[in-house]
Amino acid sequence: MKPAFVQSGNDRSFFGHPRGLAVLALTEGWVGFSFYGMQSLLVLYMTGQLLRPGHVEHVWGFGGFRAMLGVLMGPLTGAPLASAIMGLYAASIWATPILGGLVADRLLGRTRTIVLGSVLMTAGHFLLAFDASFLIALACLIAGSGCAGCLKAQVGALYGPADARRPDAFQLYTLSVSVAVVLSPLVCGTLGERSSWHLGFAAAGAGMLIGLLTYLGGRRWLPREPVAGRAAGIVTPPSGLSGSDKRILLVLAAMLPVLAMASVGNMEIFNGYLLWGQQNYALSFGGQTMPVSWLLSLDAFFGIGTLLSSMLFWRWWERHRRMPDEIVRMAGASVLLMLAPLILALASFEAGGHKIGLVWGVAFHLVNDFGFSNFYPVGMALYSRLAPRALGATVVNGFVLHLFLANLLVARLAGLLGQMSGTRFWLLHAGLIGLAAILIGVFAMLFRRMLAPPHATA
Repeated sequence: MKPAFVQSGNDRSFFGHPRGLAVLALTEGWVGFSFYGMQSLLVLYMTGQLLRPGHVEHVWGFGGFRAMLGVLMGPLTGAPLASAIMGLYAASIWATPILGGLVADRLLGRTRTIVLGSVLMTAGHFLLAFDASFLIALACLIAGSGCAGCLKAQVGALYGPADARRPDAFQLYTLSVSVAVVLSPLVCGTLGERSSWHLGFAAAGAGMLIGLLTYLGGRRWLPREPVAGRAAGIVTPPSGLSGSDKRILLVLAAMLPVLAMASVGNMEIFNGYLLWGQQNYALSFGGQTMPVSWLLSLDAFFGIGTLLSSMLFWRWWERHRRMPDEIVRMAGASVLLMLAPLILALASFEAGGHKIGLVWGVAFHLVNDFGFSNFYPVGMALYSRLAPRALGATVVNGFVLHLFLANLLVARLAGLLGQMSGTRFWLLHAGLIGLAAILIGVFAMLFRRMLAPPHATA
């Protein structure tokens, strides 16, 4: 049987990596432009227009949807309702990729699944141009994101199991998203906040369409993939997994709630943090008010710098010392993620009810991004490396389930904004992340041999 990865050790044409990585990174960059451009507007759009009288009555199916939310989370109005919708949407975005992985592994193959997802996401972005189709648009975006999530599995398939370039590749891949997130709030956020909410969403849809065309144009550089199970006339049963594979999958699944707790501070940036920042940051300069969505561009700008500096640091480290295992690096990154909300807690305490200077926000984003740059891509590389070959896309997409769980937590936490002080709100986040850092350290000690990489080769 042909390997499911490309033997790409001699292909170093893209910063020492295969050309297929360039195609996937550029595609993901445009996907990220559309996704984060829309996400920079969503909670602001709901509080600023959609959920207000005269608009919410025209959203198809919203009465039943709101009743369902009431059963799950109690009666909600205004900003708490917007945060709950945002949290559930974001959670669903990160839950569906595992279903997309199963579709790719068992039915359509990765390429067809990614194309299907891109088409659905493009439709969803353009449907957001109308109040009435809001819920249909979110459904298209959720389903499409699940299918498009297989891009991550194709990155892993470019490298052999012992190829030491794999974590570096996922950091480059994540960097492409960071570049997109710098630009998308400046384009989509500015159009949405200063011109028309729907024009901002349309700009996000245009970015998604460009991403689809980029992917289709670069398919020849992408990794080979096995024929999907049903297309080949067979479906590989789960019993085909070895005992070792099952133990690894059990440990990886057990880690997901812990990784979710470590990610709540970062995922809050797209929800309650925007509403908190809108009320508490000093955003006016020379008579002009900065759109609060630009905070996401600031975050992404620092994300680029922290990703690049982290990559350079670990390349230097690898030349002089033994590279730490991925799980050890993730434990250290969690400590940084814990420090970030502590900065906001201190800022809230020091402000004493007055506006908070953006220097505190700069410090928060810088520390958070250093942590996340060494947490998310390294974790993705860990799950990609340990995934059984027959379930490659499923396991890699399963990794992002921790963001599904994190956003469920964020939906609850963001609803507490009006019920507690900013200091207590951010201390709560720091406490959850600190507990996660301890638990990741426990996993590193208990399962280090199981999770450790084989002898790496360049």
